[in-house]
Amino acid sequence: MRRIAIAERPDWRARAAECGFDFHTINGAPYWDESAYYAFTLREIEEDLEAPTEELHAMALDLVGEIVASEQRMRQLAIPEPFWDWIAQSWRDRQPHLYGRMDFGYDGTGPAKLYELNYDTPTALFEAAFFQWQWLEQQQMRGQLPTGSDQYNSIYESLVEAFGTIATRIARPLRFAAVRGSAEDQGTVAYLRECALQAGVDCDTLAIEDIGLSEDGRFTDLDDQVIGSLFKLYPLEDMFREAFGAKLPGSGLQLIEPAWKAVLSNKGILPLLWEKYRNHPNLLPAEFDNGGELPPGWVRKPIYSREGANIAMHLPDGQHVNSSGPYGDGPWIRQGYHALPRFDGRYVVIGSWVVGDRACGMGIREDDSPITRDSACFVPHAILEEGRGVLMA
Repeated sequence: MRRIAIAERPDWRARAAECGFDFHTINGAPYWDESAYYAFTLREIEEDLEAPTEELHAMALDLVGEIVASEQRMRQLAIPEPFWDWIAQSWRDRQPHLYGRMDFGYDGTGPAKLYELNYDTPTALFEAAFFQWQWLEQQQMRGQLPTGSDQYNSIYESLVEAFGTIATRIARPLRFAAVRGSAEDQGTVAYLRECALQAGVDCDTLAIEDIGLSEDGRFTDLDDQVIGSLFKLYPLEDMFREAFGAKLPGSGLQLIEPAWKAVLSNKGILPLLWEKYRNHPNLLPAEFDNGGELPPGWVRKPIYSREGANIAMHLPDGQHVNSSGPYGDGPWIRQGYHALPRFDGRYVVIGSWVVGDRACGMGIREDDSPITRDSACFVPHAILEEGRGVLMA
């Protein structure tokens, strides 16, 4: 694994505009960064990232039935009691799921270490599935990458296949929804809708704010049509707290991601994984935390938090690193400290994608902070044949 400088495509911004990648720059700061890329060997991909992703995914799924059957576990995960039966029934019915992303620390040596599961509303999808693949092909055509270069990336094909597989198991009509004002979320659902259409699944999009509620407690679109299935790029834990969320269990609405993903999409799953699979090479020690003094060598994370918010690190050398955010009330877990790898002064996290139940690609984000925040940049990657020279800009 290496970080390699490379000349940018001179027209990449025009390419982004053509395909609707409107969030390549966020709040005036670059999000997409193709001034460098990460090079991997095929062995690193297959043995150190792909195989552990599939193994950890299977381990997580094995826990779901145990968790939804246990009041103690559901309380530990801070899931509100009115939703317990609904979540458990969605698991008993094996309501279909689509995708998820695992975040790993990995530097090319030693086992990749799991930081968290993003199994409800994972983003950075379009750029991983489409735009970095386009970058690879065009950089090969320009002679900036060796002709034999490849990429760990069958995300698009896997999504189309997954939509085709679940098509007979989802209620119609299918709608895709995200917050109206989020360019990133809107771009993600637009891409997912395109994948569904490619699979022959008729569907449409709307803003999450435009979903209505009928007199008999059914969720509706702008035409007052009852929604059969809803892909919502909107956190389940937020739905649990909102007035409309209370109507979910009795509405008949089928969610993608399904309700049972609530037990995998919060950080409370990490201590439960460690408890059952203690000392697994890809897991970090983790336990539920009472919010007291944080010992050296541990990281405190709220069970529900996003984009690196409200993280507290007590480094082994005694230093403290903290991030602010809206999740300061807890509850929390603590996880054993494992430093993010650094390349050229940048901290790197690998997002490994699972579609259906198959590992199928990755995206890489960089930050100048040891806590990966919403300001982190996305950097593409390539697989280079071992022993082959690297073309430099």
